[in-house]
Amino acid sequence: MLIRRLARILLWFVALSRLLNSFRVRLLLLLAALLVLTLAAQYYVNLRSARTNTRFMIEQREAILAGVALGVKAITSGEYLDQMRDEAKQADQGQRVKNIIIVDEQGNIKDSLDKNQVPRYNADKSITHVKVKDISLPPLNSTVGLTADNTPLPEGMNVVPENRAGSAGAFYFPVDTTNGFRYVIVVLDSANTMSAVFRRQARQSLLYTLAVLLAMTCLTAIVVWQFTRPIKSLSIAARRVAVGDFSYRVPEMKRQNEMGELTELFNDMTVKLARTRELEAQLYNAEKAIVVSRLASAIAHEIRNPLNYINLTLDHLRATFAPADPRKQEKFDRLTKQLKSEVARINYRITEFLNYSRPPKLHPEPLNLEEIARDALRIFEVQTTETNVDASVQAEGQVPLVTADAESVRSALTNLIINSLQAMDGSGGKVTIVLSSEDKGKRARIDVSDTGRGIAPDDISKVFEPYFSTKETGTGLGLAIVKKAIDDHHGTITVKSKTGEGTTFTITLPSEARTIVSKPGADRGPRAGSPRGVVDATGS
Repeated sequence: MLIRRLARILLWFVALSRLLNSFRVRLLLLLAALLVLTLAAQYYVNLRSARTNTRFMIEQREAILAGVALGVKAITSGEYLDQMRDEAKQADQGQRVKNIIIVDEQGNIKDSLDKNQVPRYNADKSITHVKVKDISLPPLNSTVGLTADNTPLPEGMNVVPENRAGSAGAFYFPVDTTNGFRYVIVVLDSANTMSAVFRRQARQSLLYTLAVLLAMTCLTAIVVWQFTRPIKSLSIAARRVAVGDFSYRVPEMKRQNEMGELTELFNDMTVKLARTRELEAQLYNAEKAIVVSRLASAIAHEIRNPLNYINLTLDHLRATFAPADPRKQEKFDRLTKQLKSEVARINYRITEFLNYSRPPKLHPEPLNLEEIARDALRIFEVQTTETNVDASVQAEGQVPLVTADAESVRSALTNLIINSLQAMDGSGGKVTIVLSSEDKGKRARIDVSDTGRGIAPDDISKVFEPYFSTKETGTGLGLAIVKKAIDDHHGTITVKSKTGEGTTFTITLPSEARTIVSKPGADRGPRAGSPRGVVDATGS
């Protein structure tokens, strides 16, 4: 039983923890807290105002009672109010008591704190009284709840059921003496003091309310900012992904609520989209490779037959129609060999074209890249001389040997050289092949640079795509075949270019022998000592 209870408590705690981690629950709790704080602040302001009003009313009542007591004392003791100044000052609490007046039944003012209202002795020792009706007296309220119907009041003492707000207050108290009724009238100061107090309280209440609302608004803004910051990050990420940047990730905020889950799901979705885009690109390239393969098969069938006939005819010419003149025979042999080498080059390039979409058949061996580069450049000696192009091979430091297929690497360099020469439009320039090492000799680097017209920024990302060409007569396969050859050797190729200044292609190849696996029995094509071929590279 104890274990079950502990398990239930644990489950309840886990459920409560998940509930509190919810974004909606936290937002509701925040709104509830803001409401409670606002109501508490308003209640405090109202309570303080009520206490102030209560204290004000008590002070007023005390002032009235003190004034009445002072008037009664003046009646019973025979002293005049002006003789009791100290007590009058005590009765004047908070400057609430303005005047104390004692009136008889005939409306004569018998005594007053106001010197202008006290009785005056004449020369004949008679007394002149000021009539209560002749002074400005506020409407009266009875301090004991008596009304005008029960007690006749002298003329000038007007009783009202209730004092108006903002008007002066005056209260009377009847005292029965041996000389008849006397009325003690306590005149309070005008209600401006009370109105001022109320206005001050209203202003304070408004200021307190505004302060509470401002504080709550600031707190709400801070909390809302914290809550909506992940939404802003997701918005930015969505815009980045919409334009194709699948590498962008929303920063992890380690939140256990819906926003944290949404961030994780968004990043997972971005990864999957990137993978999908990769697969689409691979599928697109595979489809294009299939088209190339079918096209190449058709072309090969139509071209190889005439090539075989030409090759056999050249052999027959060399064997049957060789000139007897040694000088003519030498020239005849040189020309027929060149023709056979061109036929072999065309045949090998057709084979290479066919293998573009097929698994590579490489024959790796240790290669000296400087020899391969010079051998590839030697084919263009006549062309570079005629077009005034300075072509050279430079080795920086010790260049490591690479294990690669010689013809494949030579073909890649040949294609890049052709692109460089075409980029200069026969107007002269410079083509440089720089060999070096990187990654502490683990990789060899080849930079093929030219001073041609360069590549437009919008085209750089497309130059290695099949069928992409900026030339009207280009097939768009030259650089695609170069990239495939480098990829087959587990190498990399990149390009940097600036319009009007030139282009640099950078190739890196691993120097470890294990990176390429030989496929025995494959067609090796022309080797060292055989005619070197050139693939059409007009696609760049």
